[in-house]
Amino acid sequence: MLRKYREAAEHLAWSLEQREALPVALQLRFEEGLRKATTHVATLLLAVEPPDAEVLVDGKPVGRTARTHKLFFESGQHMVRARAPGREDSLQVFTAMPGKEHEMLMQLPRSSGSTKEVAAAAPKEAPKALSSALAVPTQAPSRWASWPGTLRIAGIAVSTATVSVGSLLMIRASRLDGDLSERRDGLNSDPRTNSSMCWQAPQRSACAELLRLRDERNRSGVAGTALVIVGGVIGAATAASFFTDFSFLGRTPARERIHVSPVATGQGVGVRIEGLW
Repeated sequence: MLRKYREAAEHLAWSLEQREALPVALQLRFEEGLRKATTHVATLLLAVEPPDAEVLVDGKPVGRTARTHKLFFESGQHMVRARAPGREDSLQVFTAMPGKEHEMLMQLPRSSGSTKEVAAAAPKEAPKALSSALAVPTQAPSRWASWPGTLRIAGIAVSTATVSVGSLLMIRASRLDGDLSERRDGLNSDPRTNSSMCWQAPQRSACAELLRLRDERNRSGVAGTALVIVGGVIGAATAASFFTDFSFLGRTPARERIHVSPVATGQGVGVRIEGLW
């Protein structure tokens, strides 16, 4: 639409090389756009030997190392040059015609005496490269750089401990509730007493044990629930830290720390999340 057909063809062709990352509808749209763009530009299929040779088009490097290049040109004459260490340069000129597809093969023969020149130059250049590498100042990582990993380990440990203790307290509260129900049923079965009398009974009466079980059950239940909630919050914060980039704390570059992949079995579907720190 902007009539920048060469730029459009380059971008669409590169995107279609990664077609597995594109939805089908977008693939069809890009293919149609590429067909329209190539009617206004020339297409060059360039094969280079060796594949690591540097390719320059009209003096500008292509920027990709490959055995075969697919390039797009506006109409007119263009110069293609390939060069590689220890080999002779190759230079070709061709005339681009819109809507046409051109093929070109560029083979770079080995230059005579290149082996001797490389061997002679290597000892002289090695000390210079070594001294330049030593001259680059290395900066120690920040003292905060190791904290994210340490905090994650601590978060996992604290979350596991609190949830475990909270679960045990909730189980204990459940058992106490069972004992309390059993003792209350025993009192209800006695025609001389009933459980409702125990809530107002003095501490030294026969109902004191029932009151003690009730209070202990309530304390265990509240403490267990609180610990499970706290452990869940800490666990959620620890899981969220895997999605946070802490590279600004040190000198290490940012990198992918989370890998999420779908999982399907005969019993159900879900996701598998792997974290790295």
